[in-house]
Amino acid sequence: MSINFADRAAEWKKPPFDLKTQQEVSLLSTEPKVLEDAFYKDLEFGTGGMRGVMGVGTNRVNKYTFGRNTQGLSQYLKQQFPEKSIRVVIGYDCRHQSDTLAKIVADIFSANDIEVFLFSSLRATPEVSFAVRHLNAQCGVVLTASHNPPEYNGYKVYWQDGGQIVPPHDKGIIETINKVGFDQIQFEPKNEKIQLIDKEIDKAFQQASAGQGKIGSGDRTQLSVVFTALHGTSITAIPQVLEQAGYTQVHIVDEQAKPDGDFPTVSSPNPEEPEALKMALELAEKLNADIVIGTDPDADRLGIAVRNQKGKMELLNGNQTMVVMTKFILEQFKKEANTDYFIGSTVVSTPMMSKLADAYGVDCKLGLTGFKWIAKMIEDFPGQKCLGGGEESFGFMVGDFVRDKDAVTSALLACEIAATEKSKGSSFFDALLRSYEQLGFYQEKLVSFTKKGKEGAQEIQQMMRDLRKKPPVELDGSPVVIIEDYLNSTLENKKNQTTSELNFPKSDVIILEAEDGTRVAARPSGTEPKIKFYFSVQQNTFSAVEYEKSQQHSMDRINRIAQALGINT
Repeated sequence: MSINFADRAAEWKKPPFDLKTQQEVSLLSTEPKVLEDAFYKDLEFGTGGMRGVMGVGTNRVNKYTFGRNTQGLSQYLKQQFPEKSIRVVIGYDCRHQSDTLAKIVADIFSANDIEVFLFSSLRATPEVSFAVRHLNAQCGVVLTASHNPPEYNGYKVYWQDGGQIVPPHDKGIIETINKVGFDQIQFEPKNEKIQLIDKEIDKAFQQASAGQGKIGSGDRTQLSVVFTALHGTSITAIPQVLEQAGYTQVHIVDEQAKPDGDFPTVSSPNPEEPEALKMALELAEKLNADIVIGTDPDADRLGIAVRNQKGKMELLNGNQTMVVMTKFILEQFKKEANTDYFIGSTVVSTPMMSKLADAYGVDCKLGLTGFKWIAKMIEDFPGQKCLGGGEESFGFMVGDFVRDKDAVTSALLACEIAATEKSKGSSFFDALLRSYEQLGFYQEKLVSFTKKGKEGAQEIQQMMRDLRKKPPVELDGSPVVIIEDYLNSTLENKKNQTTSELNFPKSDVIILEAEDGTRVAARPSGTEPKIKFYFSVQQNTFSAVEYEKSQQHSMDRINRIAQALGINT
């Protein structure tokens, strides 16, 4: 018999929960709706680990939910590595309670006789991924909620390859955690098992980042860069890496340089949203800078603005940045004898990545949303060399020395492109236009809706059910010919009336493709209470002088499709 939220809450009003927690649950009892949301379910692992609002309850981030994770993870590690002295790396970002929770997580690992390497202060997420392999650890944990609002925190797990957990370990870890009672958490540390790490790992990571990203040929001293950390961790790495690479004109947005979990100068610390880069863009205009770079709080997402044909700063979307970066890598790399190469992307990202791979004679592998699937490609195809990978949500990975989104090395790569182009009398934006001329013009747009709480989750589920039950028959006049349903693992071809199996892990994603290449994808977010719709339209021929006209025409098409689907853009 399942336990309802009131019964769960009652359990938290007595030991093993401490007195402070018991009192906070009692206070919540006066607000039934809030109490239900805090206890109606357990926090779950999604596309980017576990994220939630901080507070008491099974559906909240606190010492007990994270403690249960850590106790279960400790037990799973011992099962998987029975003959080894197990090592774990722990990092954390600028969010409230991150440092305190990181110490609690370290204590629990140590209590389970696991050797812990704990960063002495906040660090960028890609550095933690790097450190797992650098220190020959079996696991890594980052406490971060990435770009989520200030009230959130999160728990991301890396395996020994430096990538986030994927099958079979994700399921195994979750099953082990679910068997752990809150009274079984070992909070008492063995301090001799905990070692603080900092400058030595910083140096190794920054040198590796500069080595991987510094592949251009421009005059780096002539590029004017505006950088904002958006109150996050990238301030500990990006200025240092750019300086090491030879960039002398890096202008930091001082008001957003200090790490602060309240993110006081932005409504959302997400470089996907134009408002987040407003202060950086203003500074860029003041200085007549060439490029603006902004990152999310844990420094895995990268937002870029560059000067367009009219000399105005234009924010690029994740698809545009990914294509220009990948194309630059493909143009720079030198093929080694008997080596196969690949680039990675996701099923909801721009189809340009596959066309780019074909143009340069490399393989393009597609995975589900979430960078863990791109990292998994490196392990799954050891006979091929990964040149890089990206996804539409402003994430990119250069090479394979970091196995997650890496805004640090990607920031350097973006500057390398801009500096190389500037030295030739061109620009980053011109490189984008050349990509369109070579591969055709693609316009993408993401529309998302926030649906909070239990009712919101149910509403999202209903929207997905409705779309499956009655998908559109056409997209802006072009008949739908392909329906990919990743939850049911089916690919339905309307043209030849066949159904085949999708060889992907099951995921609540639907992709519709029309005869003219127009695509619409829908999925619930794995990290936020949102449902997301991804639109992609294309035209085969493109002229740089027609860029604005092509862009407007494409956006009009997207808006018509969204309106027909009942989606307010």
